Amino acid sequence: MPVPTTIGRRAALGLPLLGAAMAGSLARPAIAQGGARTLRFVPHANLTSIDPLWSNTLIALMHAYMTCDQLYGLDDGLIPRPQMAEGHELSADRLTWRFTLREGLFFHDGEPVRAKDAVASINRWSKRDTFGKRMAAQLVEMKALDDRRFEIKLNKPFSHLLYGLGGTFCFIYPERIANTDAFTQITDATGSGPYKFVRDEWVAGASVGYVRNEKYLPRQETAAFWSGGKVAHFDKVDWRILPDAATAAAALQKGEVDWLERPLLDLVPVLRKAPGVTVAPLDPLGFYGMIYFNQAVPPFDNPKLRAALLPAITQSDFMQAIVGDEAALSRTGVGMFTPGSPFASAAGMTVLTGKRDLAHARKLIQDSGYKGEKIVQVVPAELPAPNAMAEVARALFKELGLNIDYQAMDWGTMIGRIQSKDPNVVKGWNVYCISWAGLWPSNPGSHIPLYGSTPNPRMDALRDAWFDAPDLAAQQKVTADMQLLGLREPPYIPIGQYFIPHAFRTGLTGFVKAANTVLWGVKKG
Repeated sequence: MPVPTTIGRRAALGLPLLGAAMAGSLARPAIAQGGARTLRFVPHANLTSIDPLWSNTLIALMHAYMTCDQLYGLDDGLIPRPQMAEGHELSADRLTWRFTLREGLFFHDGEPVRAKDAVASINRWSKRDTFGKRMAAQLVEMKALDDRRFEIKLNKPFSHLLYGLGGTFCFIYPERIANTDAFTQITDATGSGPYKFVRDEWVAGASVGYVRNEKYLPRQETAAFWSGGKVAHFDKVDWRILPDAATAAAALQKGEVDWLERPLLDLVPVLRKAPGVTVAPLDPLGFYGMIYFNQAVPPFDNPKLRAALLPAITQSDFMQAIVGDEAALSRTGVGMFTPGSPFASAAGMTVLTGKRDLAHARKLIQDSGYKGEKIVQVVPAELPAPNAMAEVARALFKELGLNIDYQAMDWGTMIGRIQSKDPNVVKGWNVYCISWAGLWPSNPGSHIPLYGSTPNPRMDALRDAWFDAPDLAAQQKVTADMQLLGLREPPYIPIGQYFIPHAFRTGLTGFVKAANTVLWGVKKG
């Protein structure tokens, strides 16, 4: 999931001085105060869709976790734990899964959650998600047995089923909603989660409103990541859409809002010193940066040229461009899978962590057959983190003797270009820098960039082997091989991991650390 951050270090380049920017925003009209039972939250982006499966964006995922629930939820070790499910039984041949819903589950419209709702929701999910498609390809039958039990029969074992149900976009909706075609956006936000969506308070670009679901029954367990007891401590949650970084930071300092999800990194030192404000990271997997190649057209259709860049890559240069003096907010030595995940590996990493050698890289470029062909580097000018990484990449490319045509554009235009299937448009770009939310590159099932812009049969075969591997040890062996192949014929080059801390009023406690911001557990002291 590519996740360009809308607020970050490079945005500060448009501000004369941090102090002046803060002072200017403090002079603006105050945002209305809320009561102790209301949480005023500033998300990282505007909510444009309430269907996470259709949208595939972090902001839609945040909305889904407010209003919906999943059969399983990932814990701190990225292991799926029962959530809406009371548990499951797996047959001795590992082909038949029988699930039981826990008692006391109700949708926001008052209807009980039934097995048929789960079946319909899983069926819709299986049309679009990678894990779901893999399950569907092995599916013999899926049916409700009664109101609380349903069964999935497969034609071969699928050890990743529970991860798919709890670590992707498989949210449970009423059957009437879940029967919506998977490629049609749902418009009804009825779920069974800890908060209810208030449609009348959804004002595009301004606000989103939620109220506590009085009928929600949390699990009697400590909340961890996306699992455990999801306790809603607020009667009301107001999302305030404040795209201007200085305005958002000033509102937090004045107590007009309670929680700022992603403050501008250049404002973090100011916020750390502000009375009544706390700054802390809440996402243990952060963001995964990469240089991504267009392998469909010359010159990066040549794997030797892509690999020739590796000895010149210094990940710390890219991370410093994003986090500046906040070195603790970045991590280097990053391979093909997210650090902190079960599949991060040391296999073949000396090509990225050994001595950097520009002269050797230039020789490898020459030996690859590169003859000075133009390389179009596309850049989302208004997105700080990708833009910061792109500047470092451009300087390095030029130092290596690559003929770079640096083309800055808005994010929408860039997405249209890199996702186009028109052959003439495909020829119009060669490389770009981007960030993905760290959970998705953590495993081969959701790590889309690993498979490149053109098919790599060897990598695809390894993905199949990973899906079929029976246990973690066997899966880790496969992912080590995937990393070796990825560093030998790179579809992209990893350039580091970084973290954007949250800023919030000091009275807030109970935060749950997860790969996407969750608002259960939080309360005002």
